[in-house]
Amino acid sequence: MGADIPDYYFRVRDNGALVFRLSTENRQRRIEMEEIATVNVKNGSIKPHGEVKLTAADRTAIADWLAARQAQLAAREVDDILRTVDHLNLTTQWAQARATDAQLGAVTDALLLAMHDLRSTLVRRKADRLEKPE
Repeated sequence: MGADIPDYYFRVRDNGALVFRLSTENRQRRIEMEEIATVNVKNGSIKPHGEVKLTAADRTAIADWLAARQAQLAAREVDDILRTVDHLNLTTQWAQARATDAQLGAVTDALLLAMHDLRSTLVRRKADRLEKPE
């Protein structure tokens, strides 16, 4: 395969990806995409597509992609939570400085319940971590 395109393409979808082997080994040098497998990011399963027999190179490429994708999603999850902290701070500033009584009335109960639920969960999980022997 030429250096212009990778050997594999991963079409991301919910909980994983479809894996395609790419080829330009034809008369027109068009990119051919052969679906070879389905990957589940949550449980790590790799299922060959139809009658396809995955090669060692296929399995290695898929495993490498899977590890990188899981790390990427874990990093995104933490980043999303840190953005939530920023958003909570912005919400506090909004409630203090700009919100009208009607706006506060529309969001207060939902925010208080969500924050109570979050606080309860965080306190419980922190207590669990502190009780664990190291």
